[in-house]
Amino acid sequence: MPVSPMNRREFMQKSAVTGAAVAVAGSAAAAPAAAAERPGNRHHHPRTWSFSILGTTDLHSHVFDWDYYKDAAYSDKAGNSVGVARVATLIKQQREAKGEDRVLLVDAGDIIQGTSLAYYYARVDPITGKDAPKHPMAVAMNHMRYDAAALGNHEFNYGIDVLRKFEKQCHFPLLGANALDAKTLRPAFHPYTVKRICVPGAPDIKVGILGLTNPGIALWDKDNVSGKMVFPGLVEQAKKYVPRLRALGCDVVFLTDHSGLDGSSSYGNELPYVENASNLVAEQVPGIDAILVGHTHVEVSSYTVTNKETGKDVVLSEPYCWGMRLTVFDFELELHHGQWKVTSTKAQTLNPKDVEEDPEITRLLKADHDLVVKYVNTPVGTCTEDLSAADSCWKDVPIMDFIHQVQMASVATGLSSADAALPLISVAAPFSRTADIPKGAVTIRDIAGLYIYDNTLYGKKLTGAQLKDYLEYAAKYYHQVPSGTKVDTATLTNANNFWDYMYDTAAGVDYEIDIAQPEGSRIKNLTYKGAAVAPDQVFVVAVNNYRANGGSGYPHIAAAGIAYSSTNEIRQLMIDYVTSKGTLNPADFAVTNWKLTQDGTPVF
Repeated sequence: MPVSPMNRREFMQKSAVTGAAVAVAGSAAAAPAAAAERPGNRHHHPRTWSFSILGTTDLHSHVFDWDYYKDAAYSDKAGNSVGVARVATLIKQQREAKGEDRVLLVDAGDIIQGTSLAYYYARVDPITGKDAPKHPMAVAMNHMRYDAAALGNHEFNYGIDVLRKFEKQCHFPLLGANALDAKTLRPAFHPYTVKRICVPGAPDIKVGILGLTNPGIALWDKDNVSGKMVFPGLVEQAKKYVPRLRALGCDVVFLTDHSGLDGSSSYGNELPYVENASNLVAEQVPGIDAILVGHTHVEVSSYTVTNKETGKDVVLSEPYCWGMRLTVFDFELELHHGQWKVTSTKAQTLNPKDVEEDPEITRLLKADHDLVVKYVNTPVGTCTEDLSAADSCWKDVPIMDFIHQVQMASVATGLSSADAALPLISVAAPFSRTADIPKGAVTIRDIAGLYIYDNTLYGKKLTGAQLKDYLEYAAKYYHQVPSGTKVDTATLTNANNFWDYMYDTAAGVDYEIDIAQPEGSRIKNLTYKGAAVAPDQVFVVAVNNYRANGGSGYPHIAAAGIAYSSTNEIRQLMIDYVTSKGTLNPADFAVTNWKLTQDGTPVF
């Protein structure tokens, strides 16, 4: 069959591992035959060959082993390290052990958001500006010689312009077979790339790498993508592209999915597509050899799913997040009648904590890192007492009231006169239990450590009945603890896989959460200014964009009327609040308005 322009471009792509462009003469089938007849190769015909694909995911702009919020080396209970600088050393070791031309390197997305470093190059000194800097992650990943990366949902947090500029700065394609132009429904990014593993004296091994991103982008970054891009499901698009890669003569089909592997969705039925669909792709789409999994920030060294149609095993692996692990997929192939067949696929994760950081990445990016360290240590005001988030998941603490205060004050400034007459409340989640704003000087990093996401602000309208439903949904976060049973905070929270960032507390209304009761009937004594909240009473609710657009599957909020919206990050509004006041004083905003009870008796 003649090679279409698209296919020709794929075949002409320079392979990052061989450094040589492969020309296609006449037909797709002609290339392997020509490869077998290379001068000097006629006497040696290998029947078997092996190669590896290395995988990272959810790097979230962690370059060095550093915590910008604590202004110290990263540390956790498990002794993990973070950052691509160490991972780069592991990759170098893999290439040395296996041969440069037998290793490909792929990422599964969420690259350009997540640390102060990411924020700095998106907002403070943006890569989109005049004489713009290079994104540190583009510099690092180009140095590491990535072959491809899938788009993550957080790639869209700073808008499409920032993402497109990052894409331009990368020497490898950003893949998204299910990121489509909203008008034409054609791919807005490369769906796939084809790489060649050079085998002396035999046909090249053609490796098709298909990238899939998360359908949740349509909700979570609605403000940035609405009307511009649409995101169909992973299974749907894999069914379209996997056969195409096989038709192109790919011997190996490898997927990089920014999507977990348990078939769950955090947004309920807000979207017709599954959020964590990698297992479903493996099960329902024939022709896939292995999948690099991302999005859920867990370590899954190796996980096998059997394809329903073919009975063939598909190997999946998820290398945690932030550069804490590197996945190694090892492939073995045999040559049958001029065609390579995969005979074995294995996966494992490696831990980079005991290797040194790559000195070249240090040389390239130390100055950028130092600049960001200086920026996050900029004082913006003072605080009258230490504000800790340690108990924020089970107690109403002043540090959470700081978020609520800023959200309500910001929404209040932008309401119409009719909406300004409505009661105004706020909902927000305890993102970090380790956050602490110290007594004395308050820096940008103190505030950034409390509000770690780049969320923007909405005012949405809910009725009293809807608000009660909303709070009941939040209360699923607690395990049921019968009356008379001691409450242990170590086992109280995160019921139903409901993580801290999913759990909203409210300010502006008073209520109790009775943890002795079953889910759905825990919210008691819901009042506004001392009077019981009426089912038809209308509230303006200050809420972040992630939640306002349906993130975590809260009822009513996504469809609720909009009273206010802003493109300013909530974190920046918090920094501005302290800067303008000069002093952060809990006496200005701290109110205990909710508490946990057991059959009406306060728990703490």
